[in-house]
Amino acid sequence: MAGNSFNNILKSLLNKAIILLFISCNLLFVYINSSGFRELDKILDAGKITVITRNNSHCYYLYRDQTMGFEYELAKLFADYLGVALEVNIAEKWDSMISALKDGTGSFIAANMAVTPKRQKEAAFSDGYMSTQQYVIVRRDNTSIKRVADLAGKTVHVRRGTFYQERLKALRRDGIDIKIKLYDNIPTDELIQQVAEGTIDITIADRNIALLNRRYYPQIALALAISNEKDLGWAVNPDETRLLNKIDLFFNKIKKNGKLNEIYNKYYADIDNFDYVDLRKYHIRLKTRLPQYSQLIKDVANRYGFDWRLIAAQIYQESHFDPEATSHSGAFGLMQLTVPTADSLGVNDVFDPVQNINAGIRHLKNLYEHFDGADSSDRLFIALAAYNIGQGHILDARNLARQMNFDPDKWSSLGKTLPLLRYRKYYEKAKYGYCRGKEPIKYVKQIMIYYDILKRMSLVFNTDNGSKQNL
Repeated sequence: MAGNSFNNILKSLLNKAIILLFISCNLLFVYINSSGFRELDKILDAGKITVITRNNSHCYYLYRDQTMGFEYELAKLFADYLGVALEVNIAEKWDSMISALKDGTGSFIAANMAVTPKRQKEAAFSDGYMSTQQYVIVRRDNTSIKRVADLAGKTVHVRRGTFYQERLKALRRDGIDIKIKLYDNIPTDELIQQVAEGTIDITIADRNIALLNRRYYPQIALALAISNEKDLGWAVNPDETRLLNKIDLFFNKIKKNGKLNEIYNKYYADIDNFDYVDLRKYHIRLKTRLPQYSQLIKDVANRYGFDWRLIAAQIYQESHFDPEATSHSGAFGLMQLTVPTADSLGVNDVFDPVQNINAGIRHLKNLYEHFDGADSSDRLFIALAAYNIGQGHILDARNLARQMNFDPDKWSSLGKTLPLLRYRKYYEKAKYGYCRGKEPIKYVKQIMIYYDILKRMSLVFNTDNGSKQNL
C-alpha cells in the first residue's frame, strides 16, 4: 500500500516536472524569438535593412548623383549578402545614432565608430573590420606639442559624444589640465579644416580621417598619438545576437575574399603617401591655373563620358596646367602629347590648349574602349597606365599576367607584372621589350590622389567670400 502511494506521488511529480519543462522550453523559444532572433527575421521578411550612419566623406555622401562612402559600400555589400535592399537613415547628430538604434529606426550602425567600454554598455559590437588611433591635429608650423603633457593648458576642440571627448577626459583625470571645447554637431573634417585655416589650434581625429584630410589641407600635421589602437565595429541592439553573428560572418568572408581590402583601397589607398611641397603647390595651382581651362576640360570630358575632375587631375600630373610644358622624352602641352599621337589625331599645334585637350581626352577614350574586358575602375586604371607608358607595354604586362595565372583585366594583376618588365628575365621575352614598369603605377596613384582632392572640393568648396558652391 505504502509502495503504491509512493509510486503515485513520484508519477505526479514526474508529470509536473514534464509540464514545467515544456512550459520552460516554450518560454525560452518565445524569449529567443522576441530578442536575438527578432530583428534578422524582420529584415528577411521585409526584404530590406536600414543602416544608421552619418553624412560625411567617410560614411555616406552623394557624388555626381551616385551614393558613395566607405561605410555605405560595406553596408550595401552586407545587404547583398543577406539578399535584401539597403535603406539609409542619416543621423543628424553623432550621439543620436544609438538612440535611433534603440527606437528601431535602423537595424545597425555603420559610421566609423570605435568600440569602447562605454559604448559596449549601450550596444553590441561586431568584430573589428578596421583599426584606428587618435591623433592630435595641429598646423604644421605648430611645434609646441611633442608629448601628451604638452597639452596642459591648451584648448582642444572636439565634437560632443565622441570617443575623442572620452579620451581627453581620461587624460584630464590623469592630471593633465586640458581645456575641452565641445561642439554639438560638427564633423571632424570641419574641425580639421578650421585647424588648417588657423581658426582653432588643436583638434583630435582618428588616423585614417586625419591622413585623408591631410591631402585636402596640407597645412595640418599629426602631432602625436594619444590612444592605443582601437577597432572600428558595427553596432546592433544588445539582444540581437543572430544579426550580430551574421555581420561577423560577413566581415570574415570579405576579409578572406579581398573585398574589404578592395573597398578600403577605393577610399583610403595611399593615404600615407604625402608630399607636402607637391600638394601645397597643387592646391595653389587649382586656384591660379585651373580656372582658365576648367570649362574647356568640362566640355570635352563630358563629350567623351569622363568626369572632368579626373581629366583635370591627369592634366596636372602631365603638365601642372602649363600649356607650354615640354618633356625630355618629347611630349608637349597640357596633356603631353607625343608627335606620333598628335599626328594621328590631327593636331596642328600641340601647344594650343583646345587642340591638345581634345586630342588627349580622345586618346584616353580610345585606350579605355580598347580594354573593354575590364570592369570600370580597372579599365580606367589600365587606360591611364597605357596613356603613360604606351599600349604595347600594357599588352606585354597582360600577357605576363596570363602566364602567371593572374587576371589580365585586373589592375592589381598589372600592378604585379608591370614592374617585372624592368628585368631582363621578363622583358627579353616581351614583344615591346624593356619597360620602366613602376612609373605607370606611380602615375595612376598620383592622378587618383589629385582626383580625390578635386572630388572632395566639389562636395563642399569654400570660395573666398565664405559661401559654398559646386566646382
